[in-house]
Amino acid sequence: MSEKYRKTVFIIVYSKFENRVFYLVLKRKLHWVGWEFPKGGIEEKENPFQAVNRELKEETGLKPLKIKKFNVHGKYKYPHGIPDRLGIVGQSFSLYAVEAKKQNVKFDEDEHSDYKWVSYFQAMKMLKHSNQKRCLKKVNDWLGKKKTE
Repeated sequence: MSEKYRKTVFIIVYSKFENRVFYLVLKRKLHWVGWEFPKGGIEEKENPFQAVNRELKEETGLKPLKIKKFNVHGKYKYPHGIPDRLGIVGQSFSLYAVEAKKQNVKFDEDEHSDYKWVSYFQAMKMLKHSNQKRCLKKVNDWLGKKKTE
């Protein structure tokens, strides 16, 4: 029997403000506690770009200025089962970067307890999962290359 993974979008939200780049991190409280980027499942009859827009609105209230799809994918297993996801052993994800205006965030209080706009180095210190750090580095490297083009 093959293991079933929930298909998700992994969204690194960034904002360019006063010649600096800030990244949005959310403090997770549902299923685990820690800092993360917005993410969520792709619903039936929805393409990944629609999922990015919907999840961004649901989790932050933000509207994307630009969306960039990366050829970065991964998957991870849940450390223990999640009651509302019976039969699902983990999540597979695709990476997207979203530029948004740096402003107050209306986070989903069922899933998150706080948010912060932080630098790349602050975000790297706050994140605990290697997939999160790998994706942040990919987006940060891409943004650095864009400055020199």
